[in-house]
Amino acid sequence: MHIEKGRLSIACVCMVLGFMLAIQFRSTQDLRASLPFQRVEELSARLYQVEAENKELEAELRDLKSLSTTEKGEKINDDIMMFAGMTALEGPGIILTIDDSGKIAKKDNDPNLYIVHDEDVLKVVNELRAAGAEAISINGQRLTANSEIRCAGPTISVNNVRSAPPFEIRAIGDKDNLTNAINMRGGVADSLKVWGIKLDIKPSDNVWIPAYKASSKYKLATASSKEESK
Repeated sequence: MHIEKGRLSIACVCMVLGFMLAIQFRSTQDLRASLPFQRVEELSARLYQVEAENKELEAELRDLKSLSTTEKGEKINDDIMMFAGMTALEGPGIILTIDDSGKIAKKDNDPNLYIVHDEDVLKVVNELRAAGAEAISINGQRLTANSEIRCAGPTISVNNVRSAPPFEIRAIGDKDNLTNAINMRGGVADSLKVWGIKLDIKPSDNVWIPAYKASSKYKLATASSKEESK
């Protein structure tokens, strides 16, 4: 009797296990069948996104090609002219004046130490540029990528135009940053004041800087479409 009950219990357990295995197998089959469909949906969504991005890029390309005849093109041309120094500018900044020393040179000192040299002006200009100056002029000469500051006898030449001290340097930019760059401890102002060279800074809300007056045409150089060889 006990043997029959045991066999019956084992049979019931086997039936339950078989039923559970059948359900698990069916679930697995359903999952496998659904995976390709989900993958197709994901790929379709990605394809739609890529097509939308491609349309946006095509529209941007059309805009770029028509820049020369659009307001955006005019704005970019204006910016190029500004960066090249071909446009007079105005804005907040500083007006800095440098003049020769009023001190009498000591017997053992070189008298040239008491006058403003091209390298002194260049140091000031470099400090202003490092402080974020957007435009700079020296005695009415706009500085550009082609400008030079060099000694020309008792004068300084800027854009091949000679001028004598005092030198008025105008710079457009953040007034505080420009002023602090010149006056920082151990900086250009301190080194010039050792010899009594006069340096005056006037912050202003409206500094006017003229356009570059010299020719900027290239006679020998031409644009190249070749890439740099490695």
